[in-house]
Amino acid sequence: MHLHEIWLKDLLVFLFAAGLVVPLLRLFHVPAVLGFLLAGIALGPWGTGMLADTWPVLSFVSITEPATAQPFAELGILFLLFLLGLELSFDRLWTLRRIVLGAGGIQALVSAVVIAAAVVAWGFSPPAAIAVGLAMALSSTAIVMQVLVEERRAAAPVGRAALAVLLFQDILVAPILILVGFLGREGASLGAALFEAIWQGAIALALIVAIGRFFLRDAFGIAARAGGRDFLMGITLLTVVGGAVITAGAGLSLALGAFLAGLLLGETEFKHQTEVDLEPFKGLLLGLFFMTVGMALDLETVWNELWLVVAGLIVLLVVKGLIAWGALRLVAGDGALAIEAAFMLAPAGEFAFVVISAALAAGVIGGEIATAVTAIAGLSMLVTPLMARAGRTLAARLAPPDGEAELEDLSGLSGHVVIAGFGRVGHAIARILESEGTDIVALERNAALVARERRQGGNVFVGDAARPEILERAGARGASLFVVTIDDPESAEAMVHAIRRLRPEAPLLVRARDADHARRLTAVGASFVIPDAIEAGLQLAGRALEEFGYPGETVRDRIAAERDAEYRRATE
Repeated sequence: MHLHEIWLKDLLVFLFAAGLVVPLLRLFHVPAVLGFLLAGIALGPWGTGMLADTWPVLSFVSITEPATAQPFAELGILFLLFLLGLELSFDRLWTLRRIVLGAGGIQALVSAVVIAAAVVAWGFSPPAAIAVGLAMALSSTAIVMQVLVEERRAAAPVGRAALAVLLFQDILVAPILILVGFLGREGASLGAALFEAIWQGAIALALIVAIGRFFLRDAFGIAARAGGRDFLMGITLLTVVGGAVITAGAGLSLALGAFLAGLLLGETEFKHQTEVDLEPFKGLLLGLFFMTVGMALDLETVWNELWLVVAGLIVLLVVKGLIAWGALRLVAGDGALAIEAAFMLAPAGEFAFVVISAALAAGVIGGEIATAVTAIAGLSMLVTPLMARAGRTLAARLAPPDGEAELEDLSGLSGHVVIAGFGRVGHAIARILESEGTDIVALERNAALVARERRQGGNVFVGDAARPEILERAGARGASLFVVTIDDPESAEAMVHAIRRLRPEAPLLVRARDADHARRLTAVGASFVIPDAIEAGLQLAGRALEEFGYPGETVRDRIAAERDAEYRRATE
């Protein structure tokens, strides 16, 4: 009964933080992630909990048993990765393969080697140095992706690049834990164990894909036909937790299984309902996870070893940041993207605690170094939102003075929409399509407009869509649709000509100035033309009929018939 009362009191403290403390911090423009981290420090065992013996009243606003919240906090990570999987698809993930294997591999492996070498130089044994290097090479998937989600940049190029690197790190968790376990043994076969782990992981991934391809849609269909959102919520939770359990059983990370489950469900018609149902749970449970990170930060160790912890934190951020920047610059080619993503990937992640605990249990490292490393990792996670903001600011300042954004080579991209012209019309089209999960590549000749849109996360580049080489780099050969929104008649016709030379059969939607312009665009190859003058006249006519008292259905039918007639005349 006493334990139940403690758990209930801790739940009230968390809800107090989520409902009052964090919203108050948000009023001062503190990011929600940082707000929960600070709340965890203030309300945890090293905050009000430390003072509860002196002032007993503080026990009512402190977390007594942080460990009891850990399972619920891990659910937050699963929901985050599951929802990210819903936003992607296997086709989109395949387009990231170069960054996943290239940038992800370089960042993780080089970071581990450099950090391990620094620890050896500090005077520790090679096995201990390897364990620390592997632990600190990983970044925080939960914090980085939540920061990107809050800033609505998870679908932007920097978000996709960061996710690609983080996915590679998640795949490395199992081999790292196996290696750390063998560092404390003698005479064991590391190669055999790694082979067994890879084999088990492949079976787990194949099992998840098979279930998703052949059973997932039918299972959700049965729940939907049975009626009620509660059944859909039940099958959704089964999907998230089931995918996580399968990968965890094979020695991979829980988050990887949830991500794969999201990818598979994202290809079904139940994608949007699932997003809406899970969003509130994801936010609260992730907040609980961030609070547990704050509570795990040992402030006494930080204070007693302040010089060592601060020096280690600075070295970690600088070393990992430079390596991540170099890897992304080499593979992705975009300097601003590499800078911004590197700042977010420089801090350590939640798996550092897992790896260090495993190394401590195996006798690879001692308690003193384990305490110092976990303190450095915790502090680095605490500053991740600040690092993300600093990286974004620096990337914007280092952009070329005229605001130009170099068009990266997207020739391997497929299934996306190319928008030529990103003024008000192009922006509106992109916003609607992106809300439905469509990849957008926008080309705009106004460099100042491009710079502004890229600062807001838009996938917009300086380029003239009338030039074939620009269209090639924008992935025109793999695009599923083209939209031309330029209001200049000659430029629009030139763009239609260029697109038709590359893709004679692709759908091509074009904005026209009037009926004469629409006829010329149709003649040069536009699939469908929207004349501004006609649409403006129809909208005004419809409003006039409503003012005269015509019913809404009558107005819609009358305008639809007139629209068909006007469009036929405009294209004849």
